[in-house]
Amino acid sequence: METSLYLIVGLGNPGEQYARTRHNAGFIALERLGKSWSAQWVFERTFCANVADVRLQERKVLLCHPQTYMNLSGKSVASIVNYYHIKLENLLVVSDDADLPLGIIRLRPDGGSGGHHGLESIEQALGTQNYARLRIGIGRQSDSQCEITDYVLGEFSLQELKILDLVLERAVKQINSWLFEGIEKAMNQYNGQVECPQ
Repeated sequence: METSLYLIVGLGNPGEQYARTRHNAGFIALERLGKSWSAQWVFERTFCANVADVRLQERKVLLCHPQTYMNLSGKSVASIVNYYHIKLENLLVVSDDADLPLGIIRLRPDGGSGGHHGLESIEQALGTQNYARLRIGIGRQSDSQCEITDYVLGEFSLQELKILDLVLERAVKQINSWLFEGIEKAMNQYNGQVECPQ
């Protein structure tokens, strides 16, 4: 049986100073996913990315943390897609989303960047918006606040981390569903709000 090849990308900024920031929700989600699969990460200079190679049944899955910084994420993603000839329907990008409240995740088969510079970079590098993306809500301080750099580069509070833990648990289930059951079922079953602690 031919092995299907998938690529799952978590977006974020490299470096310890960014490790627990809201903008690194994609990195953090992939760390959780990789741990659940006992993945072993290595730095691949060719792709300027940390990559883990996992085999699950008849599927080979590459996990990717671009090390280019957020605004150049497309460089890493496109180089892996082109090198391995990965079909776009087998690509999933996980990112933070300031327009979604913390506690909400939303998987979509395609769409615009919503002003997210990592997604913009991937769209430009691939020349298309036709790839799945899983957005993890991080909220924003106020609707009127257009410049949110300090907020997204700030660390999750202790209360937010409790909610994030539940979000990550749900995101891991959704990614597994996307991988084994297809995107429609994954969206229907897991998109939405997690039950948050009081």
